[in-house]
Amino acid sequence: MSWWHEPLVGFDLETTGTDPAESRIVTAALVDTVGSRRESATSWLLDPGVPIPAEAEAIHGIGDDLARGKGRPAKEGVEEIAAALCARILAGRPVVAFNAPFDLSLLDAELRRYGLPGLAERLGGPVTPVLDALVIDRAVDKYRKGSRTLQRVCEVYGVELTDAHEAGSDALAAVLVAVALGERYPAQAGEVDLAELHHRQVGWYRDWAEGLQAWLRKGKDPQAVIDPRWPLR
Repeated sequence: MSWWHEPLVGFDLETTGTDPAESRIVTAALVDTVGSRRESATSWLLDPGVPIPAEAEAIHGIGDDLARGKGRPAKEGVEEIAAALCARILAGRPVVAFNAPFDLSLLDAELRRYGLPGLAERLGGPVTPVLDALVIDRAVDKYRKGSRTLQRVCEVYGVELTDAHEAGSDALAAVLVAVALGERYPAQAGEVDLAELHHRQVGWYRDWAEGLQAWLRKGKDPQAVIDPRWPLR
């Protein structure tokens, strides 16, 4: 049976910023599905230990008072998130994300920040298989015009995003987009073995990063560097 009919786990973080090396986790969610059918969800609210910038609060709605008053201590929460995610991977559930290098790299950076074992150490090897709905969409519909935000991609594939920038909602939406991609593009994604699809995404992301870097260097920023590593930097 194709992977998009099988057990999956959606993963999403809402954070203090956009740099995965420096930002902190504010909320996180894991959503377990069988194909597009939601089974269960686990969510976390953390006190990141640093002020939450107004720009970040405007996006996800979590401010300092709420995080400090009701959030778990960051180190404890980060450990729980990583343990839960790795348990699912080890049990055979592919991780589904939208822009996986951000969420996975940020979680890994948080683990290192608190002296905790990283994702690869916990898994005994690379983080795999990962299904990145953004990477797959860019590859199979390369020349589609318009933005590639989660909200816009949901519109393209007829996925309802009920509460954008709420971690559980975004994690489920990533799964539903991935399932839609698998169904619509069987030869490129849906009928491809997961190990091979993971490998393809490594190349797709590298090609996209190199193309964007070349384009930026021609005009906007001659020194631009786009990290080509996927799914973890």
